[in-house]
Amino acid sequence: MVTRTLITGGAGFIGSHLAELCKARGHEVIILDNLTTGHHNNVAHLLDRQCQLIVADVGQALIESSNLLNGVDQIFHLAAAVGVRVAIENPLHTIANNVSETAVLLEHAARHSVPVLFASSSEVYGRTDQLPMAEGQDLVWGAPESTRWSYALSKATGEQLALAYHRQKNLPVVVVRLFNIIGPRQRGRYGMVVPRFVQWAVDDQDLQVFGDGTQTRTFCDVRDAVTAIVRLIEDPAHNGKVFNLGSDRELTISQLADHVIALSRSSSTKRLIPYDQAYHGTCDDPPRRVPDLSRIRQALDFAPQYDLSQTLTDLIELARTGGNLQTITDTS
Repeated sequence: MVTRTLITGGAGFIGSHLAELCKARGHEVIILDNLTTGHHNNVAHLLDRQCQLIVADVGQALIESSNLLNGVDQIFHLAAAVGVRVAIENPLHTIANNVSETAVLLEHAARHSVPVLFASSSEVYGRTDQLPMAEGQDLVWGAPESTRWSYALSKATGEQLALAYHRQKNLPVVVVRLFNIIGPRQRGRYGMVVPRFVQWAVDDQDLQVFGDGTQTRTFCDVRDAVTAIVRLIEDPAHNGKVFNLGSDRELTISQLADHVIALSRSSSTKRLIPYDQAYHGTCDDPPRRVPDLSRIRQALDFAPQYDLSQTLTDLIELARTGGNLQTITDTS
């Protein structure tokens, strides 16, 4: 029997890679995306009788098409307002999109008893100094005047909604907190650091490092991420649980810039940009962000197959050939 899969935000960066994987596994795939941050070109090569694209908001599509979830076996909910820059510049859109659309989706999924994987974010950990960040620890956010936290709060609310539907309405739900997933089709305009660094290095332009560059992050290849995401929804033992997903190899943003410059053999140099200049106001950027991966390792025996140097090298080559929207050839 063919698995019928709905992916909201499926024309976006991670969603399009997830759609590729699901289709390759023989699924019938429905991509639901309003194309605000997703792009038709990301999924054009997938569209046929086995994979369709519906251009609409999640809530709009579910309300207007009462049979959309008929026969759907699983839902990956990735649709969201994306990125720190978007949250800082448009908090109303961020909150409304991430909370209300999720609420509508979960209500319809519960009516049809369709399992849901809710894609959350490492942002929910906020300003905590407890490292590595574990799923069961307290979440610590900054002052309410800082609009940066609108994204974290909206994602945390989405998590609580999803888990509430699991507890009260027996909806099969799993929550995944994504930590800096990188790969082809990711766009720097929403504040993502890797595609910006790669493009600047290839163009021999200065790499703009926000703050003093000592803030740390970890980075995980999208191919590793989507493989784990599919495995998590397939096993009912994971329902009602929250999982970190990413890499735990920590490096500073300054080190990341050096790494990109070296791998691309670029003549670029680093240029420090104060946060208030980069974001036209206070950014309130956490100094470190490292996940505890114990839970997902125990659940899936999770171990990333692609190291950072390999992913960056692939992205550099794509940028040089103008192929940022193309798929990296999987040689595993």
